Amino acid sequence: MQLVYSQRCLSCHGASGRGDGPISKALPVKVPDFRDTVQKKNVLEIRQTIKNGKGIMPAFGPALEKYQVQDMVRMVRVLSMEGREADWWENFEPFIWAHCSVPWQYVYDYETDTNKKKS
Repeated sequence: MQLVYSQRCLSCHGASGRGDGPISKALPVKVPDFRDTVQKKNVLEIRQTIKNGKGIMPAFGPALEKYQVQDMVRMVRVLSMEGREADWWENFEPFIWAHCSVPWQYVYDYETDTNKKKS
């Protein structure tokens, strides 16, 4: 996953997802810091952003396999936790895989547009 992140995301989002990649200063808009944005979104919203793009971010759906999109969801969620470096992901991948495979909005029964809590 580090290779895919390095190839597709690092230049804008930076090694720790803080929006400080090498080309971020040359872009017409500020690149979001994962610590400020990812925790506010559910897994489905993050997946849609990766697949379809948003703002100046290109759509990666055509370039990535479905499993790679899901892995990128996990990757940005991990990086959003205190801005951990991408190397951290490689060291703890088995733990992250087990821990992040189930969307938390379903575990905690959070209300979302696609998962309305029944009254």
